[in-house]
Amino acid sequence: MVRHHQCTVFFVQTAYNWITIAAMKKKGVAMRTRTHILLLILLCLGCDRGEEAHRRAVEDNLKQIGEALHNDHEAQQSSGSEFSHVIITETEYYITGPQQARPPEGNFPAGTKVRIVEEAGSYVRVKSEGDIEAYVAADAVEEQKGVAVDISGIAEGSNRFALDLYRQLRSEKGNLFFSPTSISTALAMTYAGAAGETEMEMAKTLHFEMPQDQLHDGMQAIQGFWRSPNKKAGIRLNLANRLWGQQSYEFLAAFLQVTRDKYGAELARLDFSQSEAARQTINGWIEEQTENKIAALIPAGTLNADTKLVLTNAVYFHGIWSDPFKKDRTKDEEFHLTATEKITVPLMHRWDEFRYGAVDDLQVLELPYGDGSLSMVVLLPREIDGLPGLEDKLTLENLRQWMSSVKHEDEVKVYLPRFKTTSQFQLADTLKAMGMPTAFDAKAADFSGMTGNRDLFISAVIHKAFVDVNEEGTEAAAATGVVMAPTAAPIQEPKEPPVFRANHPFLFLIRDNRNGAILFLGRITNPLES
Repeated sequence: MVRHHQCTVFFVQTAYNWITIAAMKKKGVAMRTRTHILLLILLCLGCDRGEEAHRRAVEDNLKQIGEALHNDHEAQQSSGSEFSHVIITETEYYITGPQQARPPEGNFPAGTKVRIVEEAGSYVRVKSEGDIEAYVAADAVEEQKGVAVDISGIAEGSNRFALDLYRQLRSEKGNLFFSPTSISTALAMTYAGAAGETEMEMAKTLHFEMPQDQLHDGMQAIQGFWRSPNKKAGIRLNLANRLWGQQSYEFLAAFLQVTRDKYGAELARLDFSQSEAARQTINGWIEEQTENKIAALIPAGTLNADTKLVLTNAVYFHGIWSDPFKKDRTKDEEFHLTATEKITVPLMHRWDEFRYGAVDDLQVLELPYGDGSLSMVVLLPREIDGLPGLEDKLTLENLRQWMSSVKHEDEVKVYLPRFKTTSQFQLADTLKAMGMPTAFDAKAADFSGMTGNRDLFISAVIHKAFVDVNEEGTEAAAATGVVMAPTAAPIQEPKEPPVFRANHPFLFLIRDNRNGAILFLGRITNPLES
């Protein structure tokens, strides 16, 4: 018993000394380490119910540990070793003070971890993990909570996949439009049941660069941004997931729990031997979730009596421009399909304040929706035939550089065509080429996390997307189905306002400014092509 008392007091005193020394050095103890210390203390105390004097000694030391932890926390706050907040949307910063009358010194990307140094009305002075101390808008900063810090990693991985996929699809003729968010989400649910080589290939191809549990927590968190619609903000964004399983076919409870809890995807039972009825049921659900914009996602012949599972995702977006274009200013004007071929299209027109940038042979325009949490970004080559060159350079690093050039301009002359287009893809061969062939191989696929056996493989991945851009705003929708089958600057003088005339092929994307995620990505080569 005495030995147990001595053990307790020794560990308590040692822990206290360790934390106190760390606090004095103002280096802090990692939160995880602190938790281990406290658990160790509690375990030792559980062995010891001895004499009163030893009990009082332990209590005194615990009290001192509490004070040491408090002092250590204060030391970390003052030394800047803890970054308790995060930048939730890409935002401009000002080094010497919140002066909107002059250009900012730079931009903090979404996900940057910071510590608040001082509050200054609608601005706060922060110190970033990159050791930049500057003023930013207060509403661009949010306290880190739970898995919120992982959202930037989820968004970056999704964006890398988006641009990889674009490079594969760019050989398609004409307009191109898809939702990387929809495809990533549907495949993330599928990934929850992957194992072995199949899991590794999917992780690499989809840029899932974190353990499964963290990935699904992060996916749940980022979907939380999109499942909180604010109609007053002028933005509607609906996201829905659903699993469709063969009647009486058994799936592991753990797999169903992940897809239900993290993706809101309930399992609906269908009889795939009645393949046409099953197809109509799934397509009807997709139409309902996308306000009838995505019809017949699953083509006839895709499902059959061997189908065991279909995983679906649907995204619907409707955004009103923060400052809509006026219809009476829309005029029929020339649009250059190539350097030698042109057509006449309705070209919307506005002279107003915009966020605008120019880098070398590229112009960048940001058009915000509603409260500004989401925007369309248009990437316009200066040359009429410059789109292929722009597509060659389309990487995440270059996109960041182009976005960093975007600054507030008091006046930009904007000309943008109305357009409406739909794209549909069978992505199995594309995803194989991108690095995940095993998932589609009936003899090698390992989705044992779904059923406990290696008896399923992906037979099809189908994606369809729609977008309509007009004077009021943008309506966009997308759906993805994964079918599983069994194995058998300084102040300058006044200058002429920049002109952004999108009268030739361009790229565009719809992004969430709070976390940088690309929801939709595409190009317009002919605004009249639907």
